[in-house]
Amino acid sequence: MSERKKPAVGEAIVARAKEVIRLEAAAVAGVEERIDGTFVEALDILYRTVSGGGGAAGKVVVTGLGKSGLVGRKIAATFNSTGAASFFLHPVEAVHGDLGMVAKGDAVIVVSRSGRNGEITALLPSLRLLGVPIILITCAAGAVSELAERATVVIDVGDITEACSMNLAPTSSALAALAVGDALALSLFEARGLKEDDFARFHPGGVLGKRLLLKVADIMHRGEAVPRVGAGAPMKEVLLEIVEKRLGATTVADDDGTLLGIVTDGDLKRLLLRHEDFFGLTAGEVMSRAPRTIGEDALVADAMKRMHEREDAVISCLAVVDRSERVIGFLHMYDCLRSGVGS
Repeated sequence: MSERKKPAVGEAIVARAKEVIRLEAAAVAGVEERIDGTFVEALDILYRTVSGGGGAAGKVVVTGLGKSGLVGRKIAATFNSTGAASFFLHPVEAVHGDLGMVAKGDAVIVVSRSGRNGEITALLPSLRLLGVPIILITCAAGAVSELAERATVVIDVGDITEACSMNLAPTSSALAALAVGDALALSLFEARGLKEDDFARFHPGGVLGKRLLLKVADIMHRGEAVPRVGAGAPMKEVLLEIVEKRLGATTVADDDGTLLGIVTDGDLKRLLLRHEDFFGLTAGEVMSRAPRTIGEDALVADAMKRMHEREDAVISCLAVVDRSERVIGFLHMYDCLRSGVGS
């Protein structure tokens, strides 16, 4: 039996796929031209909500149905990840009890392509009683709808052509609404003056959080685990220290612990080739003076940068020193990689 060949991808399929990408990219790009004073009004509402305006900070409640609901979930997640307490409220579940999660002082973002969702309109009387502001993200701001009339602010993303060949399935419009939501969340993050450390607090378990939070002191080798010899140590002692501590190098320090230099296993290999009297040498004679160091309060991400500063070679380890240049720890590149920062 002849081997079945994989069918070739037709040019029409590739062309259609590219058209979908082009239409969706154009929809998002078009939203940029529509960002105006209404966006600023919406951001002001959100800023007053999360800052509390002298009272308790409120939450950003996001709701939507169908594809708009999925977009709303992502928008709520973005607000949470940038420090604004947020949650997604399903409109059907809301009228069956979940409205109890919405409180005075919150703000509601409604994502609705048509602006005519009956399930969301049913929430309006309760939201009006709570006195919460409503921000509507829609493609149909010009259409007559109760949602548009009742909203505090309407952000119109425009009459968008969907990537769907029948102009029906929410595709381009969903991306446009998502872009507006991201713009609101990130603009709010910056308006509140939050910095990298604040972002890291919201992502302590991820690689981003580790890059911004994890310090050398958290992963460095300490105490007896630090490879260390004196300047007068013979090469046999230096070799044993490197082998036993298994970190590929040893620090050389004086009696007070002040760093004098470092000897790596690479140094030992080169010395073996050059010196017949290898074991007659001492650590002080062969050490690299003024080696690169790092402080224990430095970020692990900065330690990785230090290891890669040289263009001709990568340094695999750093001596950790205090303000008086005394050795207090040792850091290997593998420690950084195992922590997740270097991955």
